[in-house]
Amino acid sequence: MSEPTILRHALARAQQRGVDRTDARMLLLQALGRPAHDRAWLFAHDDEPLPPQAAAVFDALCGRRLDGEPVAYLTGHREFHGLTLAVDARVLDPRPDTETLVDWALECLAPVPAPRVADLGTGSGAIALALAHARPDAWVLAVDASDDALAVARANGERLGLSVQWQRGDWLASAPGNFDAIVSNPPYIRADDAHLAALRHEPLSALASGADGLRDLRAIVAQAPAHLVPGGWLLLEHGWDQAADVQALLRAAGFEQVQSRHDLAGIARCSGGTMPGKHPPPMK
Repeated sequence: MSEPTILRHALARAQQRGVDRTDARMLLLQALGRPAHDRAWLFAHDDEPLPPQAAAVFDALCGRRLDGEPVAYLTGHREFHGLTLAVDARVLDPRPDTETLVDWALECLAPVPAPRVADLGTGSGAIALALAHARPDAWVLAVDASDDALAVARANGERLGLSVQWQRGDWLASAPGNFDAIVSNPPYIRADDAHLAALRHEPLSALASGADGLRDLRAIVAQAPAHLVPGGWLLLEHGWDQAADVQALLRAAGFEQVQSRHDLAGIARCSGGTMPGKHPPPMK
C-alpha cells in the first residue's frame, strides 16, 4: 500500500497540472474542510498527510478548476469589500475590480445623510450589501431580473444581517421614488466576444449585452435621469474599452461631471456622472 501524499506535494502536483498556486491552496483547504482564510495553517502543516477522501475531493476540484469553473463556485463563497458572500452558478462571480464601483459610490454619498441607493442587476447582492454594510443609514434597493439571483442575494443579506430591499424588475422600470445614487455592474460583453467561451460556467444573461455590449448600459442611462434627485449620481461598471462610449451616453442624457475611475490594473473600468442641480437640504 502506497504512502499517502503530503499536503505540499499535493499542492505541487496541482500546480504541475496547471492550477494557479493561490487557487490550489484555496481548493485544498476546501477539500480538508478548513476555512479559506486558514492559509497560515496550511503553511504550518504542509508536511502532514492528505487523507484519501480529501485527496479525491481535491483532485476533483482541481479538474473542475482546469475546466474553467470559478474558484468561488467550487468553494461556495467569495470575499467582497470585507464581506463573505455565498455564490454559485446562479449568479456572476463578484470580481475584486467591482469594489472600485462601491468605493466611488461611498465617496459620492459621503455628504448625503440617510441616502437612497439603487443597485441594478444585483446578482449575489455584492454591491448592495457592501453599501448597506458601509452606510447603515442608507435605504438600499437591489433589483434583478432573475428570481434565482435574488434568492442568492436575499440569503446573503439574511445571513449577514444587512437591510436591503430586494425587487425583481427590469432595471428601473418599477423602482419606487428617486435616488441619491444609482449603481450598476450590468452585462457589457459583446454577444460575439470570444472571451465568453472562458466564462461558460457563469450565467450568460449577466455577461452578454447585444452586438456592441452596450445594450443594457444604454437602457440604464436612458432610465436613470427620471429616478435621480438633483445632484444624484449614476455610476456604471463597463468593459475595458467602453469608457469613451459610456461617457458619451451619459453626456447625451444630460449628466454633468462625467468621468471615469480606474480598476486595480489601471484600466478605466467605471464611468459616471451627476444630474444637474444640488442635493436638496436634509429634512428637519
